[in-house]
Amino acid sequence: MSEQRRVVVTGLGIVSPLGNDLDSTWSNIISGKSGAGRITKFDPAGFSTTFAAELKGYNEASGLSPKEIRRIDPFIQYALTASDQAIKDSDLSLDDIEKTRIGVSIGSGIGGLGSIEDNALILGDKGPRKISPFFVPGAIINMASGNVAIKYNLQGPNISIVSACSSAGHSIGYSARTISYGDADIMITGGAEAGITPLGLAGFNAAKALSTNNENPEQASCPWDKKRDGFLLGEGAGILILEELESAKSRKAKIYGEVVGFGQSDDAYHITAPAEDGRGAYNAMINALNDFKEDHDKIDYINAHGTSTPLGDVIEAKAIAEIFKGRKNLSVSSTKSMTGHLLGAAGAIEAIFCLLAMRDSVIPPTINLNDPDNEFDLDLTPNKSKTKEVNFAMSNSFGFGGTNVSLIFKKL
Repeated sequence: MSEQRRVVVTGLGIVSPLGNDLDSTWSNIISGKSGAGRITKFDPAGFSTTFAAELKGYNEASGLSPKEIRRIDPFIQYALTASDQAIKDSDLSLDDIEKTRIGVSIGSGIGGLGSIEDNALILGDKGPRKISPFFVPGAIINMASGNVAIKYNLQGPNISIVSACSSAGHSIGYSARTISYGDADIMITGGAEAGITPLGLAGFNAAKALSTNNENPEQASCPWDKKRDGFLLGEGAGILILEELESAKSRKAKIYGEVVGFGQSDDAYHITAPAEDGRGAYNAMINALNDFKEDHDKIDYINAHGTSTPLGDVIEAKAIAEIFKGRKNLSVSSTKSMTGHLLGAAGAIEAIFCLLAMRDSVIPPTINLNDPDNEFDLDLTPNKSKTKEVNFAMSNSFGFGGTNVSLIFKKL
């Protein structure tokens, strides 16, 4: 193994319920806007939950051809759009770089669920001969990474990580280590998800995971508030360009920050619920801090997993409080209060928010936090963003099956 190399972020791309690009999404985050509303993709009548955080006007802003939109599942479309944005943002001239040194790792929790639903109905109604030959390659999870690699002729490492709601966080950590260990110089990484479908909604409702506050969708995602009753289902993609530091400096690239910590763990407790002692969240953060190798007190901001579930929010807060005992200057917030939960893409957009918080010296708010269930006396940034210098930021992602990941970024 070669000597480890430093890894920085040089490009960002995003499609989210708050905007189809970086600037509009970030502006709405800082303004405390909710992306929730009644579902328009299908008629939600009869479902326990009738709202979600959908993309708005995506097809017009996607940059994709009608043929691409027909042949690939929306989660792949979102990955392609966000990747194109990130590559442009990084000012990479791909023709001038050895293609075998550029890799792709884009995660997803459930992949082409909508395509699976649609083709299952076609199979039942019309028989096997009516199934499109593009169904399988247009729906399987690794084809988000695959399509990006094909579009840009990228011949380096290519892998898609599937770890539920930790997928994007794991993909970013894996990509950073791939560069650090010398297997690539640049990685296009993040996550994409398109789970707002009838089956997705019904499945999460059956698991009693979603909020049912149908009368007030914009107030439904309320992490750490006593009225929280489940998460807000979201969709979209976040993509980061990771690059070896000397490569970035040699081309005078803009640098959003450095990846300095990556920690993983598992609760080993329950298929959907976190361990009540908080060990999974605690161990992921501790492992990231051990990888960071600097004083824990340097962390200025934590973008929490914070899904607005009765159990998960308290357990994460407990783990944070235990690690950062007595830290009065530590800011914590959950941007899922605005974007909803993007499942396998959540860790990517939230990593992006950490990097923008460092760039702009601002802490995004936790909206709808009016009656805090906060026995640990954390600064949860209720309802309004605030100005604060952020030199180090942590992003947490936890998923079904007990899979956990924590990332740490440093401002350069």
